[in-house]
Amino acid sequence: MRAHLCRHCHAAPISRPRRLCWSCYYTPGVRGRYPSASRFARQGLGLSQHSRPLPASPTTALPGSPEKIAALEERALLGLALWHPDDALIDRRAYPRLHRQARKVRAPIAAAAG
Repeated sequence: MRAHLCRHCHAAPISRPRRLCWSCYYTPGVRGRYPSASRFARQGLGLSQHSRPLPASPTTALPGSPEKIAALEERALLGLALWHPDDALIDRRAYPRLHRQARKVRAPIAAAAG
């Protein structure tokens, strides 16, 4: 059986993701030239690795609201970044119970990671 060769150098056998050999995968600038071929890679509208232009204006819609979801859909269709730095956020003071629940979830994760 013939070994599959690297997409970049066409000399070494494939040993890394993106159908690249070890050497090409770790050579600066090479990996980014070849998109992921994995079916598990995060792909789709707004999930690419390339930076996209910011939307012209932020949205005042709260996260999770139908208005926010519509704004995200519109941004994705226009090829813009999904999130604007000045988009509306949920005020933690207005929802203290949600904030406490989020801390309870994050605490075990932080302890396991640290």
